[in-house]
Amino acid sequence: MAFEMAKGYLERWGLGDRIHVFEVSSATVELAAQAVGCEPARIAKSLSFLVDGRAVLIIAAGDAKVDNHKYKERFHTKAKMLSADEVVELVGHAVGGVCPFGVKEGVRVFLDESLKRFDIVYPACGSSNSAVGLTIAELEQCSGYEQWVDVCKGWQ
Repeated sequence: MAFEMAKGYLERWGLGDRIHVFEVSSATVELAAQAVGCEPARIAKSLSFLVDGRAVLIIAAGDAKVDNHKYKERFHTKAKMLSADEVVELVGHAVGGVCPFGVKEGVRVFLDESLKRFDIVYPACGSSNSAVGLTIAELEQCSGYEQWVDVCKGWQ
């Protein structure tokens, strides 16, 4: 059902034809990169947190890791990832398919600076065997993001 929500959401933006559904798992950065046929850094992974009682998704490059100091400076709280059950409950997608498309109301989305070095990135599409190829401008347009943030390290 999460895949259908994400697909329907992307179709409203005219991007449904970009969705790839794989015969293999794309649930991790490494598996997604193999399925898509790209370098792992181009996988736009969704990191899920709780801030002020609301789910927050940070969409970051596949080779980026959250920098706890930068995260705390930006969000004024310690970076604590949601559990798998909390992700389903608060975001609407299961771990391995989390994306900013077709999420539950109230989910806040931020795009990390680590993505800006690429022309095309590949976020999941609501399931553990899907991805969608988007330009950065398209990701900005359809992700419902609030703003760009710089809360990751390891990618520079």
